[in-house]
Amino acid sequence: MEKSNERFQLLLQKYFDESATEEEIQELWSYLSEEEYRDLAEGLLPDAFKENITPVSGLDEARRSSILKVIFGYESGQAGVYEPKRVRLWSRIAVAAAVAVVMFGVGLFIYKQQQEIKVENMVDGIVDVDPGRLGATLTLADGKKIKLTGAKNGELAKQAGVMITKSADGQLVYEVKERSGVKDQNNILSTANGETYRVRLPDGSQVWLNSASSLSYTASLNESGKRVVSLSGEGYFEVAKDKLHPFVVKTASQEVEVLGTHFNINSYKDEPSVATTLLEGSVKVSGASGEKVLKPGQQALNDSNGIKVAKVDAENMVDWKDGDFYLNHLDFRTAMRKISRWYDVDIMYEKSVPEDLEAGGWISRSTKLSLVLKMIESSGTVKFRVEGRTIYVSKQ
Repeated sequence: MEKSNERFQLLLQKYFDESATEEEIQELWSYLSEEEYRDLAEGLLPDAFKENITPVSGLDEARRSSILKVIFGYESGQAGVYEPKRVRLWSRIAVAAAVAVVMFGVGLFIYKQQQEIKVENMVDGIVDVDPGRLGATLTLADGKKIKLTGAKNGELAKQAGVMITKSADGQLVYEVKERSGVKDQNNILSTANGETYRVRLPDGSQVWLNSASSLSYTASLNESGKRVVSLSGEGYFEVAKDKLHPFVVKTASQEVEVLGTHFNINSYKDEPSVATTLLEGSVKVSGASGEKVLKPGQQALNDSNGIKVAKVDAENMVDWKDGDFYLNHLDFRTAMRKISRWYDVDIMYEKSVPEDLEAGGWISRSTKLSLVLKMIESSGTVKFRVEGRTIYVSKQ
């Protein structure tokens, strides 16, 4: 079928109406692989959403591409062909009705209520705070501390035959170079508020650490035939398969044992429970009250009442690892704790703020704090006052 603007508009509309067939979605991706139709989409988005949203004018190619990646969830391959990926936004139509700003680092669209809000005014009255960044501290067995943010790429240390290096992309890498009779010693990788980091362990497993978290392990990772690490805070694990050596993650109140899989553990002390979420494979969660085996798409919540398993959208539970905050239908105070850790700010609540508030939205972690707070305020539920690095929350 010959391509035309009219056909593209129809496909776009059907996509947002969620009435498009698989064939029509594939046809839409073929349109979006061409620059002229990606440009055209910028002007068509308001009609597609059927809401009063105005695109920011004067966007360059990079910004236009960012819009489309957010809205359509496509990725570009080496040949320049765009393929669909899973769209992890709210309901596609609900985006338009619910948010003040679609956030992926910049205010791309502005929701018109009674009057148009201009992007340049979104930060008025709020002392801005930059988002967190890549950073961590490595503490070696002899007590030496290495600030990884400022450390040069290349070799950092060598312990028990294991080479520790920092890669060009800012990853901590452990590599077994030789078998040594030297006693294995413990290392600790820790992140402060506003930091996140990634480590590749000597078995090839990769761990992403969220803010205010720490991972403790021996240089060789071997402990009585098992690969053992201890976690405080939150970490996402992609475990290399090894049937002979189970991988065990210990937290203060539980152990998770796997052979090779992808999962996330949230064990912050200020959260009401330890949340273990499985993306693929299988894990066994053990606590004082017993144990549960999880299937992909399930989450175990472990607290004083035992371990409860429920089905969740696992992709949304690892938002932080992909550089986002997923706040939709999330307890408001839980959402604010996420923001507090990433921006390194304190949160204070006035008595007027209800305990049962619910947050909403999808926000990029690369966004400055002012825009995040303005977006939340646009819900009409709460308002913020910022003094230094303290955010005061009151009811609107």
